[in-house]
This record gives sequence, structure tokens and C-alpha cells, in this order.
Amino acid sequence: MLLRAWQPEDAAQRYEGFADELCQRYSWSLVEPFTEAHIRAAYERDEQDRLSGDALNVAIADAGKPGRVLGAMSVYDVNASEQRAAIGYWLAPWARGQGLATRSLRLLAGWTFAHLGVQRLELTCAPDNVASARVAERSGFVREGVMRSHLRFKGARRDTVLFSLLPGELTAV
Repeated sequence: MLLRAWQPEDAAQRYEGFADELCQRYSWSLVEPFTEAHIRAAYERDEQDRLSGDALNVAIADAGKPGRVLGAMSVYDVNASEQRAAIGYWLAPWARGQGLATRSLRLLAGWTFAHLGVQRLELTCAPDNVASARVAERSGFVREGVMRSHLRFKGARRDTVLFSLLPGELTAV
């Protein structure tokens, strides 16, 4: 696996992977249906976020076939003065069950500590997203608890499980 910048030619795979039922269930927070227009808008937003230092969104690609998109990772809510950031991920259905999310998470978390000066990395997921919680725990993240009614999600509010990782807690890549 390889973490790389999103390319315009990734649009169809990015849409297909994220349009999956599990991604939509856990990661698509809007009420409106997910469309290809959202993917097109994401490219501009990704670049604005990168240039401002607010976030870094990357594709998880097949190292042997760099054009094959397996999922995505992002570092977001970067707060340089607090030395804190958040991290998230999703995998396409064809990439699940191979340890890719765990390896990618460890890699990007390590990069975040080394290059952004972050001293606390946060990860959140829905309480019933067992697979995402397992990825976090396998990477060394510590479950801190449930934040009740934490965020707006699909027109309502949703609880969120909070995990954190400090630089010395990252398990080996």
C-alpha cells in the first residue's frame, strides 16, 4: 500500500469506494444523497485544506498498481498551537480485511507526529463501528470514552467514541 495525493483520474474509484453502504453509514454525515459532484468538489477542498495547513487528505493506493485506489486517509482539525490533530480513514469494499487500514493509520500517524509537531492525535468513530475501533486499537490508540450527542449526522445528532494516541504509543509500522 501507498499513501499518495489524490489524482483527478481517481475520481471514479473514489466515488465507487466511498459510495459503499458502510462508508455511507459511518462517514457520510449529510442528509442529501452522495453524488459524483461531491467528489469533484472534494478535490478543490483537499487542495485548499493542504495549502492552509488545516488538513491533509490522501489516497490509499495499491503499491504495485498506484492507479488502483483502496481507500482514503486524512489528518484534519490540525491545531498547531495546541499540537493536536484528528485522523480518519475509509476503505473500499475490495480492500477490507487485509490490514490496510491499520498499516495506513500507523504510517500517517507516525508522519503526523514527525512532521506536524503533533503531541495528541484524536480518532473518532460511531459506537457501533466495531471495525474502525479495532483498527484504532491495533494501532495503539486508547479509547477515552463516548462523547454523547457529539456531532450532527444525517439530520440528527450522533454519539461518537473518542480515541487518542500520543507519540510514544504508536505501535510499530
